[in-house]
Amino acid sequence: MKTIAADVRFAEARDAAALSLVHEASWRGAYGGLIPHRALSRMLSRRGPEWWAKAIRNRATILVLDYDGETVGYATLGRNRTLALGAEGEIYELYLRPEFQGLGFGRRLFDACRTLLRSRGLKGLAVWALADNDNALRFYEAAGGIDVAGGAETFEDRTLRKVAFTFS
Repeated sequence: MKTIAADVRFAEARDAAALSLVHEASWRGAYGGLIPHRALSRMLSRRGPEWWAKAIRNRATILVLDYDGETVGYATLGRNRTLALGAEGEIYELYLRPEFQGLGFGRRLFDACRTLLRSRGLKGLAVWALADNDNALRFYEAAGGIDVAGGAETFEDRTLRKVAFTFS
C-alpha cells in the first residue's frame, strides 16, 4: 500500500513557478468577487515566478506544503508588523489551492508556521484576514484565534474590513 504524505518544508529556488501557480489559484478562489477584478488581476500579475524567485533569494521565510509530489500550499511568515497586537510573530499569508482546502492541510501548514516562529523565540502569533472571507475567519477561529482588532484596506473604489487574530 502506498502512503501519500503531505510535507512542509522551506521554499527553494526550484519552487518559484509552483508558488506563483498556487498563489494565483488560491487568491482567485479566496478573493474573486471580494476584491474588484482589475485590482486582483494587477496584484496577481506582480507575483509571478520572478517575484517568488527573488523573495526566496532574499531569504524571505516561505514554507511550502507538498502533497503527492506537488506544491499545493504556502505560507509566508516572520516578525509581527503591527506591534500593538501584542504578538511577536505573524503569518503574513497562508494559502492552499482551492481543491486542497478543508482536508486538514491548512491546519498542518499553520501548525508548522507556529512551531517555526516559536523556535525563533517569537512569542505569540498574529494573522490578518478580510472580514468577508468566511473560510479564513472560520479557519482561524477553529484554530483558537482571538479577534483582537480590525482595520480596512481599499482596493480601487472598494474598502474592505479586515480582522486581526492572535494566538498565544
